[in-house]
Amino acid sequence: MSSEDCAGLQNALLNTDTVEQFLHELAVLAVRAVGDADDTMSCGMALRQRGRPASATACSDQLASAADRVQHQSGDGPALDALRRARPVNVHDTETAGRWHRFCREATTLGIRSCYAAPLIHDGEPVGAFVLYARRTGAFGPAEARRADEFAEDASGALTLSLRMAACADQNDQLRSSIVSRAVIDQALGVIMAQERCPQDKAFTLLRSVSQNTNVKLRDLAAAIVTRVSGEPPRPSAPFEDG
Repeated sequence: MSSEDCAGLQNALLNTDTVEQFLHELAVLAVRAVGDADDTMSCGMALRQRGRPASATACSDQLASAADRVQHQSGDGPALDALRRARPVNVHDTETAGRWHRFCREATTLGIRSCYAAPLIHDGEPVGAFVLYARRTGAFGPAEARRADEFAEDASGALTLSLRMAACADQNDQLRSSIVSRAVIDQALGVIMAQERCPQDKAFTLLRSVSQNTNVKLRDLAAAIVTRVSGEPPRPSAPFEDG
């Protein structure tokens, strides 16, 4: 893999905010890493989620999107096979291929004549796969297959890091939401304690009882109490801020 392609992976990690955006950049990079001036290629990406292949997640262009859609609607094809079996798949000619009849038939109609799918593997398990589509037969000879496999090896680690970063971001969002909810509930408890002249544990029991009897979430009920007393919705400040 060239230094330019490695730099592209690094930039994709640094400059994308979501896994979907990163996968799109990965698809574009795969085309650049494997194709050459004589070939016009497209690329589709897929993830493995909860042990099963997910629907099409990102593509380099509309052609790849259409081809990926066929695979996921039929439940089979070279990309899904690479993802399930954790090994590359090379289709030399979609018109004469003996497997994935629906996909190959519709791919040929789209103008795709050959494709190469490679799994993205981390710790021995496939976490995703990409599939390259070409407009001519036999577009993926030994040199192209080698470049695709090399790209897959480096992209696997980058995708794993992107998924971990996304998981950390989700956990942080959940933590922020939990802290903000707790602050609103504490404000409502203060109101109840003042009105009922009771300790905090009794105020919480009252708040929870009303929440259960009215089928209103605890935070929403607390926010309504604070809004009624203060005249405006609560705007609790989180204990940490960005920047």
